[in-house]
Amino acid sequence: MPELSRTARLDVLVEGYVRMPHVAGTVSLVRDADRVVIVDPGMVSDRDLILAPMRELGVRPEDVTDVVVSHHHLDHTLNIALFPVVPVHDFQSVIEGDIFTRRAAEGTQLTPGIRLLATPGHTPQDITTLVGTPDDVVALTHLWWTEEGPADDPYSHDRDELRRQRERVLDLATLVVCAHGAPFRPGPATVR
Repeated sequence: MPELSRTARLDVLVEGYVRMPHVAGTVSLVRDADRVVIVDPGMVSDRDLILAPMRELGVRPEDVTDVVVSHHHLDHTLNIALFPVVPVHDFQSVIEGDIFTRRAAEGTQLTPGIRLLATPGHTPQDITTLVGTPDDVVALTHLWWTEEGPADDPYSHDRDELRRQRERVLDLATLVVCAHGAPFRPGPATVR
């Protein structure tokens, strides 16, 4: 696999949380080369929580060229329709309008600085978006809900696979943008 370029810009639009009954997924904007990618446009209390930061960054919904979903839970997919018909990337396909193109996510290079990895763990269908920025290699992932884990993800079908995928991502990333919490820098205390 070619080395990840360090040319992308990453902006976290919404920092996710789980405060039952309230849930929001982390929503990120990644720009590299000619692509404007939204990752996990899911549940938020108000859609303007996604759109207002985009406006502040000078990005309109119609500027978005791709959407990536880490997995198919509604808290990560609910707001895909905010964006025009663009390729939507998941673990097994690219969907654009009514065209379904089967392809595995593993190793898919969206741009020189954006790569998809198959990382089954939270669900068997999870993917991680790896982003090369000037300062970090960032993993946008649901392998961790927050920096604290949970160590035993209640949705995981295979705890050993979750651990393997966490180790794989930790070997690659210097910053983790997790699904329901603040980004964190991995260290010795990081839940594996």
